[in-house]
Amino acid sequence: MRIALILLFTGLFLGSMNAQNKMVSEFQIQGNKRLKTVFIKNISDVKAGVVLDSALIAKDIKRLKFLPAVSHAYFEVVKETESMYKVVYHIIEHFTLIPSLNVYTTNDDEFAYRIGLHEFNLLGRNIGFGGFYQKDIYSSYAVNLRAPYLFSNTFGLAVNYQDLTTLEPVFFDGSTADYRYNNESLEVLGLYTVNLKNRIEGGINYFMEDYKYVSGATSDQVPQALNVHKWLLKLIYDYNGLDYYYHSISGFRSLFTFQYVTSTNDMLPDFFIAWNDLFYFKRLGKHGNWANRLRMGLSSNDKTPFAPFSVDNNVNIRGVGNTIDRGTGSIVFNTEYRHTLYEKGWFVMQGNAFIDSGTWRNPGGKLSDFTDPDNIKVYSGLGLRFIHKKIYNAIFRIDYGHGLTKGATNGLVFGIGQYF
Repeated sequence: MRIALILLFTGLFLGSMNAQNKMVSEFQIQGNKRLKTVFIKNISDVKAGVVLDSALIAKDIKRLKFLPAVSHAYFEVVKETESMYKVVYHIIEHFTLIPSLNVYTTNDDEFAYRIGLHEFNLLGRNIGFGGFYQKDIYSSYAVNLRAPYLFSNTFGLAVNYQDLTTLEPVFFDGSTADYRYNNESLEVLGLYTVNLKNRIEGGINYFMEDYKYVSGATSDQVPQALNVHKWLLKLIYDYNGLDYYYHSISGFRSLFTFQYVTSTNDMLPDFFIAWNDLFYFKRLGKHGNWANRLRMGLSSNDKTPFAPFSVDNNVNIRGVGNTIDRGTGSIVFNTEYRHTLYEKGWFVMQGNAFIDSGTWRNPGGKLSDFTDPDNIKVYSGLGLRFIHKKIYNAIFRIDYGHGLTKGATNGLVFGIGQYF
């Protein structure tokens, strides 16, 4: 009898607690056209029948804003009874079939370009698929597939193939030579989403590198032709605490990449390369955005003319030129202030003022190389951004960088997307 009374009172207590909880009676998605409703519901934590939780809703909205297909997302909660509520997610979509065009000059000051097409929302399930064709003296192309939610709301897959050929400067004994460099590779990565802010990628890349001497200095220690097959193991850890409001960004992000490369040629030793990108963004008032990137990287310190870290216009220092030096270590800091000059409807024109600075460790050198004035580059400049708010990553940028350090140059840099 006593046990029965205990069970009865326990049931009544739990029932009264459930009656006090606010429950989700219905979960709706509105505004989406190409992004599938079933996909949005599968990756959302809010479901019909769960307890109404503002923290879960906020987490879902932030996750949706990370999707390339979503320009903006917000929610509303509609009271139906004292304990039952309808939750509605409103989606404003990006256009996601995006052409791309980069125009620049080669190391021979010849005209070069890269043209591509990429769909960021294939099948309405946040699958990225696309490729590019590049003419940089030689022809190159690549095809990429990325499906972060292919198997579940946490597991996905990426497959990348490229056949890239360029004219690359090689530095040795104070001299320079130009080599025709070809890299043909196939990469397969597993994608795992730990939670909203933490993501891991890992996989393998099989590639072939082919160097052929074209012109410039020669040395008995540097081969004029080299063809080698390599395996690359890759690990990426991404902590992403960024918050997006259309083209404005705030928050912190850390992106770490580690690669271990093993060669089938005894002339080229196995080596590792690792770097970490730290990003910090802060919105300043209604129109301002302060953006920062710190990259620190090291690799095996072999004395080789084919060192992995480069000093390059399109990668780290705007205005410095195309691959003017190489190293086995790199510290780069980019900071810029972005200001919205004009905004109406879908169009935004943004101006920016920047400082790019960096230093490198010479191949086979010491850590003290980072403080050598000859290795330090500092450039400042101004730029413009032309932004289409309804098209994913539709940002055309133009920057002019002017050198402030010894032996500096200056120049224009064009591209698609923010520099970082």
